[in-house]
Amino acid sequence: MPQTVSSAELAERLIDAVMAGRLAPGTRLGEQQLADLFEVSRTIVREALTRLTVRGVVEVNARRGWFVVTPSPNDAREAFEARRVIETGLLLEAAHALTPASLRKLRNHLSRERLAIDTEDAAQRSWLLGDFHVCLAECLGNGHLADILRDLTTRTQLISMLYQSSHEASHSCDEHVEIVDALERGDIDGAVLLMRQHLQHIASELQLAAPTDPLDAMRNTLAPVPAAVSRRLQAGRGPGVTHLPAPPSTTAKERNS
Repeated sequence: MPQTVSSAELAERLIDAVMAGRLAPGTRLGEQQLADLFEVSRTIVREALTRLTVRGVVEVNARRGWFVVTPSPNDAREAFEARRVIETGLLLEAAHALTPASLRKLRNHLSRERLAIDTEDAAQRSWLLGDFHVCLAECLGNGHLADILRDLTTRTQLISMLYQSSHEASHSCDEHVEIVDALERGDIDGAVLLMRQHLQHIASELQLAAPTDPLDAMRNTLAPVPAAVSRRLQAGRGPGVTHLPAPPSTTAKERNS
């Protein structure tokens, strides 16, 4: 079978799909489906998915297959903390090296963000808002950190989808503009503060609920139906199960872990 797409290219296509909000957390990635879609061998698909496993975007179950990762609340906190350290540190160390050409590239990126928001192009908007941070790292001359940020922004996109971020796209774009404005003025400390606030705004608007009881869904499903209980009582067959045990109590230590 002629290979039209390399494993690296396939991996990037999957990353793009997550960044665009098209691949949700927990999505199963069938080897044969991907092989058929991209006209490649399953070996190429497995190589691509293995790459994404290393990058923390895909996970594999020996019996069930490959899946887009489902980040936990703790994963969310760690991802945003990692981004805060990397992105503010990068600005402090390299912002002085920002060239006029790099500023033009950032301004062009911001224009594309605004256009995608105004035209309600959800996939383009989502991808561009995440890629701004990758673009900024590239413009500051650090390709290695740009690669790291590409993976981190992909994971935070999954986190935003999973935990229903209420942060408006237009607000993110406005905050990106403020960061670039500060850089253009040469106000590095101001840009660092704005970046820190920007990431904090996104993280704080996630709905990181406390862990739920894994039996909650079944408990609701098997809750007694009043009419059925009444019918059995009338038929003299006894009340049956009229309640289910309550979920175990959770200590403060467990809630904060």
